[in-house]
Amino acid sequence: MVGQGRCCDLGALREQGGAPYWGKSLGTYIGCFSDDGHERTLKGAVFYDLRKMTVSHCQDACAERSYVYAGLEAGVECYCGNRLPAMSVRLEECNHECKGEKGSVCGGVDRLSVYRVDELQPGSRKRRTATYRGCFRLPENITHAFPSSLIQANVTVETCSGFCSQKEFPLAIIRGWECYCAYPTPQFNLHDAMDSSLCGQDPEAQRLAEYCEVYQTPVQDTRCTDRRFLPNKSKVFVALSSFPGAGNTWARHLIEHATGFYTGSYYFDGILYNKGFKGEKDHWRSRRTICVKTHESGRREIEMFDSAILLIRNPYRSLVAEFNRKCAGHLGYAADRNWKSKEWPEFVNSYASWWSSHVLDWLKYGKRLLVVHYEELRRSLVPTLREMVAFLNVSVSEERLLCVENNKEGSFRRRGRRSHDPEPFTPEMKDLIDGYIRTVDRALRDHNWTGLPREYVPR
Repeated sequence: MVGQGRCCDLGALREQGGAPYWGKSLGTYIGCFSDDGHERTLKGAVFYDLRKMTVSHCQDACAERSYVYAGLEAGVECYCGNRLPAMSVRLEECNHECKGEKGSVCGGVDRLSVYRVDELQPGSRKRRTATYRGCFRLPENITHAFPSSLIQANVTVETCSGFCSQKEFPLAIIRGWECYCAYPTPQFNLHDAMDSSLCGQDPEAQRLAEYCEVYQTPVQDTRCTDRRFLPNKSKVFVALSSFPGAGNTWARHLIEHATGFYTGSYYFDGILYNKGFKGEKDHWRSRRTICVKTHESGRREIEMFDSAILLIRNPYRSLVAEFNRKCAGHLGYAADRNWKSKEWPEFVNSYASWWSSHVLDWLKYGKRLLVVHYEELRRSLVPTLREMVAFLNVSVSEERLLCVENNKEGSFRRRGRRSHDPEPFTPEMKDLIDGYIRTVDRALRDHNWTGLPREYVPR
């Protein structure tokens, strides 16, 4: 059955050999497809929902990001893309009910229920638009650097972005009447933006110039979105250790996309799982993940790991981030009443010492360490990530690292304005924290590491 609308119940349709009820969505059901290969076709956007996944929820997410197809798998997983999977299978192999929608079908084990998404649902968020990245010098070999092109009079940003989105390219490039689609590459890495006025000429002059305007399309760079569990159990048990609020989740996002392997966690966080961190549901000692998140700092908890990436962030920023998380979740901000109550000074007095002891314990008991500063990872992402990947003993192409850079933010960055001073610390709090900073700085140097970044300490 191909079409849309409500049918009779799932059980009756199974008995009749017909198709299940596909929900109230505006998309057209295409069919059931195999998804057990190494290379996913629908990999442009990925999220899960253990309790509330519905057909329309998945379709909305894909439509918002300008994808044509939405695929649902195993009752809780949603995938988006602009190309259909290669192998269709029998309809009855898509036999998992959506967790948030009784009587509807959301794929099966390694099976995708695929819909063509023709429009956004009423009341949903608007489609994302192209984002201006800057004016750049054209690469020497345009044909090689830009795999797809569209040339027409009066080409607009919207036209070019739509054309490139349909072909699943993250960059739309305009020069005069010419529209090109591309990925960031070592030859065109978007690291050296030019003065925008060099691109601000009339179309005929632009066509003859050596500069182009670059826009980020709504679709993801998909060269690094495929992830899986390790094919064989890891012989080296690696921790990704940090104090809470130090950017561990963000570092996991970067590592997963750079290596292509899931990270694990000492804790289970359903919110993180729903955002695509599939390793959250795997037992942390399974050794099927490339590394395991932990905030623990006791000797026993440290010595059970063979090696660790120790992620350190300025304690002022870490404390604010963790307080926001405790009060308002991964993406929210603590309310004014939280900052003005006794809750905040009590939190600082308790957690500041933990920030220090966490680093000191890992330096003392850790068997093999790579120390990474959050600020350096932000400032110099590709070189720092290259070190982390090498430490994890994974070989990664430069194109994949550039893809990670193009997808660098992930799903857990707080957006919008904060409702408070970003550093609401009293002089007494600062004296306390600065003392811990100096202690950690000395300990790092004593263990032959570079000390803390200069911005940490008022030396």
